[in-house]
Amino acid sequence: MNRLHFYKYDGAGNDFVLLDIRENPVTLSQNQIERLCHRRIGIGADGLMTLGCGSNGADFTMTYYNSDGAEGTMCGNGGRCITAFAYHLGIGQGSRHFVFDACDGRHEADLLMWDHSTATGLVSLAMRDVASRDIVRTLDGWFLDTGSPHYVQRVDDLQNFDVVGEGRRLRHDDAFDNGANIDFIEDLPDGTLAVRTYERGVEDETWACGTGVTACALVTGNKRIKARGGDFKVDFEATGDIFTHIVLTGPVAMNFDGYVTI
Repeated sequence: MNRLHFYKYDGAGNDFVLLDIRENPVTLSQNQIERLCHRRIGIGADGLMTLGCGSNGADFTMTYYNSDGAEGTMCGNGGRCITAFAYHLGIGQGSRHFVFDACDGRHEADLLMWDHSTATGLVSLAMRDVASRDIVRTLDGWFLDTGSPHYVQRVDDLQNFDVVGEGRRLRHDDAFDNGANIDFIEDLPDGTLAVRTYERGVEDETWACGTGVTACALVTGNKRIKARGGDFKVDFEATGDIFTHIVLTGPVAMNFDGYVTI
């Protein structure tokens, strides 16, 4: 049996269990990860991440698992949370700029602000480029991949919309070869874009989704996004037929840490 020191972080309410495996390269089974993420019999989280040793100029590696225990695709809020985690661990000897490798390639991230008294901060994360030709009109919305596949659809009265029911129905639609995360959007009177997301692998609505927020910004051109758990800014440049310099910025918090035996 292993006794693991875990940390719990959230990015705008999108919450994660984090493990530092640089010195203890533990391998968890899908059932073990699912149990750790379970909100009744485990720690409770939308996903689990491991922070491993970096190489070739990277400060660390990030591996992300959905709450169903399966390894997932890129997680934007996870990338922002693991950046704050790296700072907490002293990686980079006090630097607030980090380079790390994830499943979709190399990312750079910056801890823009950190309040030690409340364990809260602001993190920006550089996302991968997206070609405009890869934003496809389908069904009643758009499909694109921002590190994870997303379907974005405008709706009326988003606050009262059945995100779970409709998200579960669309998540396995034949239009998506490997399934998709489902984002519902609505323009708000203050000029921001409201987003609610049903995430595959979690199989429920999450309070925020970083790759989803990014997808919605690229589709609409609106850089100010409001998720259930907090506000985001997405900066990007449209150069020719490609979106570059995509940077996702939003809140992070360390909730607590502890030990668990598996």
